[in-house]
Amino acid sequence: MPSVSLSTGYVHYYEHGQGVPLVLLHANPGDSRDFEAVIPALSRNYRVLALDWPGYGQSVLPQQPESVGVLFFYQVLREFLAELALPPAFFIGNSLGGNAAARLAAESPELVRGMVLVAPGGFTTPNFISRNFCKLQGSRFSLSPYRFANLYLKHRTDTTRAMLERASTTQAAAPQMMLNHAIWRGFVTPDNDLRTIAANIKVPTLLLFGRDDPVIPASRDGKVAAQCIPSAQFVALPCGHASFAEVPELFLAKVQPFLAASSA
Repeated sequence: MPSVSLSTGYVHYYEHGQGVPLVLLHANPGDSRDFEAVIPALSRNYRVLALDWPGYGQSVLPQQPESVGVLFFYQVLREFLAELALPPAFFIGNSLGGNAAARLAAESPELVRGMVLVAPGGFTTPNFISRNFCKLQGSRFSLSPYRFANLYLKHRTDTTRAMLERASTTQAAAPQMMLNHAIWRGFVTPDNDLRTIAANIKVPTLLLFGRDDPVIPASRDGKVAAQCIPSAQFVALPCGHASFAEVPELFLAKVQPFLAASSA
């Protein structure tokens, strides 16, 4: 498993296949293995790079995990792309990863050929419930990673069972919980809000939301995202928060034609 040395420390990633780069960005918590059900198919046509965000998978923990915010991961992504000197790439980002990919497309479209945003963060209209839930998840009273993932992963597959296992073990360790809490606290800050800058996104964009996602639902956040990125294609799938792991065949049936058309 290769790694790159960034200002935050070593960031590990998996690389598969050849061709146009396709960067996979996981959620909080999570790691690059969350995409393992779709990587074999995607790597037949693309150079797939699935990274572990700092503090997850094989990547080192940030020096001050309790103070990490959403923009931290965006900067990690920018450094990662610069260190590998990647040409314009495709991106698939889930939740926190979708937020980073969308911000990159809005601010540096020359780096992005196209992107698939899977239940991306940043399109939730703040209200009393959302603010207080994020505050709860950012505190010692939060739902454990396992209990929370058990709510938002609606289909049991080999991949989601492995995700739940990691949520109950490595992602539940004290340093990772400190990082997890900090990220949740960051979700209520202006840095997380993409609704205004999303109008700058002009690259081909596919929005994939789960109809049964209790965290970032298609019926609410999905509609907001589609309104903020008028040129985006919007699809609601019969799943929860991670379509690539829950319904990989349906995911690939939407994503592969989109990538092929965007490559033309």
